[in-house]
Amino acid sequence: MQAYLIYAVLAAFFASLVPIFGKIGLKDVDPTMATTIRAIIMAIFLVTVTFFVKPKMSGINRYSILFITLSGVSGALSWLFYFMAIKNGRVPAVVAIDKTSVALAIFLSWLVLGSEMNIKTVIGALLIVLGAILVSL
Repeated sequence: MQAYLIYAVLAAFFASLVPIFGKIGLKDVDPTMATTIRAIIMAIFLVTVTFFVKPKMSGINRYSILFITLSGVSGALSWLFYFMAIKNGRVPAVVAIDKTSVALAIFLSWLVLGSEMNIKTVIGALLIVLGAILVSL
């Protein structure tokens, strides 16, 4: 099995725990504060992992920093709105709607990155959106 598939499955598994733990933790906590606490915990965890992994620092230039920064801001906004949604809404509906980001990312990767788009990809993305609609109703 390709390493990226294992990483993707692990990412999906741990991502599935986020709304469960988040909903429980948000009971008496403001979503903005919860997102801040989550970001601090993640930063501490990732700095610790980086210390042990010791990745190469080459290849990090202004262009890379700009897009990594934009990715970080996008992620922070996503988490903030996600926590606001699960605090006030049904977790299955919020998770389903949030996962339409997969279909949007497929489209944007085609538009911006020139990724391959074929009929199977289009149908799969549309089924993700349809599934999200059905789960959220």
